[in-house]
Amino acid sequence: MYPIVEPLRSGLLRVSDVHQIYWEESGNPDGLPVIFLHGGPGAGASPECRGFFNPEVYQIVIIDQRGCGRSRPFACVEENTTWDLVADIEAVRTMLGIEKWLVFGGSWGSTLALAYAQSHPQRVAGLVLRGIFLCRPSEIDWLYELGSGVSQIYPQQWQRYLEPVAPQKRGQMVSAYHELLFGDDEQGRLKAAKAWADWESYLVHFEPQEVDENAQEALAIASIENHYFVNGGWLQGERAILANAAKIRHIPTVIVQGRYDLCTPMQSAWELANALPQAELRVIQGGHSSFDTALAAALVQATDEMAGRADW
Repeated sequence: MYPIVEPLRSGLLRVSDVHQIYWEESGNPDGLPVIFLHGGPGAGASPECRGFFNPEVYQIVIIDQRGCGRSRPFACVEENTTWDLVADIEAVRTMLGIEKWLVFGGSWGSTLALAYAQSHPQRVAGLVLRGIFLCRPSEIDWLYELGSGVSQIYPQQWQRYLEPVAPQKRGQMVSAYHELLFGDDEQGRLKAAKAWADWESYLVHFEPQEVDENAQEALAIASIENHYFVNGGWLQGERAILANAAKIRHIPTVIVQGRYDLCTPMQSAWELANALPQAELRVIQGGHSSFDTALAAALVQATDEMAGRADW
C-alpha cells in the first residue's frame, strides 16, 4: 500500500437537520478524484484507507457515513437510509466541484458504491469493489441467523453471539437484536452491541483471531447495521442491485473477492460479475479484510490500473 499522507483539508458537512458527515481530501488536489466508501454500515473510515491510492495520482476523498466515525451525531439511525447516504455522496461531490470520480467500496461499501453508481452513472468514472455484499436476505441470514451459514463454521464464537438473546427469540436473531439494541436498558444495549461486533470482527480476517471490541465503540456499527438489515437496506423491488445492473454496464469495473471470505461469500461477487459483462472479477486467496496482504495488493493494483482505464 502507499504511504499514508495527511489530509489537505477536512471538515463536517451538514447534510440534514440531524446529520453532519465528516469528509477529508488528501493526495494530489489536482489529481484524479476517487471516493472511498467504508463498510458496515456504521464502521467508519481510518487513515489507513488512504493507502489504497497513489497520492501523487489521486485526489483522495474519504467520508464517514451518517452516524459513525467522526460524523455527528454518533450511532444515530434517524434519517439514515441507503438513499440518504447516496444523496450525501452527491453533496460531497458537488461541494468539492468534482465532475466524475472513481468510486471504491468494500463490503457494505460495495453495496453503497453500486447504489450510488446506479443512481448517478454519469458521475462515475469507474468502480473498484471488494467483498461484494448486495444486502439480500440470503446474505444477512448467512451472517446472523442460526443454521443458515457461517454459524456452522465457528460454533464456539456463535455461542457468544447468541448469549444476549433469550432462547425463545433465537429463531429470528436480527429482530431479537433489534429489540436489544434499541431498547431502554443501556447496559443491555452495550452488551448486545459488543456481542454483535465481536462476532462480525472475528469473521473478517483470513486467519480469524480473538477479538474484544469496546462496547461503546461497537454501538455505532451494531445499531446502524441492524437498522439497515431489519429494513433490507431499502433495496427491495425495483431498487435491488442486480435488477438495475444494466444502468452501469458501461462503467469500467474491477471486482476483488477473497476466495475464503466468510462475511461476504463468493456467490454474490460471481452473480454481480455475470450481471456486468464489462467487469473483471479477480479472485484472491484471502478472506474479507481489505488490509489482508493479498487483498490489499490486488486493490492497489486495481486503483493503479484504473488511473488509465477509467472513463475520465
